[in-house]
Amino acid sequence: MAPPTRWQRLTAHLSTEIEPTQAHVPLALYCFMTGFVDAITFTAVSVWCGFQTGNTIELSLALARTFDIKSAPGPSFRLIDKQSLTSITTFLFGAFLGRIGDKLGNKTRRWLVLGTFIQTLFTMAAAILLWKNNQSSFGALGPTWTKPEGFAALGFASASMGLQGIMGKRVNTQFATTIVLTTVWCELMADPKLFSRKLVKTRDLKIVAVSALFIGGFVGRALLDKLGDAGALGVGTGIRFIITLTWFGVQGKGSSVTKAITGQNKV
Repeated sequence: MAPPTRWQRLTAHLSTEIEPTQAHVPLALYCFMTGFVDAITFTAVSVWCGFQTGNTIELSLALARTFDIKSAPGPSFRLIDKQSLTSITTFLFGAFLGRIGDKLGNKTRRWLVLGTFIQTLFTMAAAILLWKNNQSSFGALGPTWTKPEGFAALGFASASMGLQGIMGKRVNTQFATTIVLTTVWCELMADPKLFSRKLVKTRDLKIVAVSALFIGGFVGRALLDKLGDAGALGVGTGIRFIITLTWFGVQGKGSSVTKAITGQNKV
């Protein structure tokens, strides 16, 4: 019998399910990208493209203003409201794309690679659009991202977050969705072994998630100063592509390493 070809080995490798307990690196990088991208969009337009609770409240305030006859003159549906609406709708679109994983297998390597590559394309599209937009990267200097290219860039960035969130959720680890870490903070504070000096998986991985988010925000803001919004998201595109490649190296279910960790090799 002829040995399998390289293509057959690659196809078989992509068809396997990853072991979630071995996916710490790509998921931590997901958290990093949440802070990275959010730092850029918030600095420009005061919109967290991965935090849709805030955008939902922003839209509720816009609706309430339409019934407030004592409010200041001007349109009740302001620029920030339009940008929040853009973010939440495109975020939901990205999250809906995550349902493709239900068909391919949410924990299969092929979907995790494909889904992360789609996030890469979305981030790249946002970077290119901001380069064409050619407006300020800093909302403190005045309204920015007001052109169609700016709105589209915000939409692509939000869609990448939506897809990332649903993929992180379906892997089902201590990193949760990798985009909304309020729950992670609460679970960390409620962990009964919070102050244990020993390694505690449930606690330590949550600390990794929060730390990665913080570092991502710091790096994103620092690059924004040096490269501008388009350049910073260009770097983000490269990081997302690296995350895509990391899924190839995550241990699959049933591997000898996984069995050793879970104790399945015991007789």
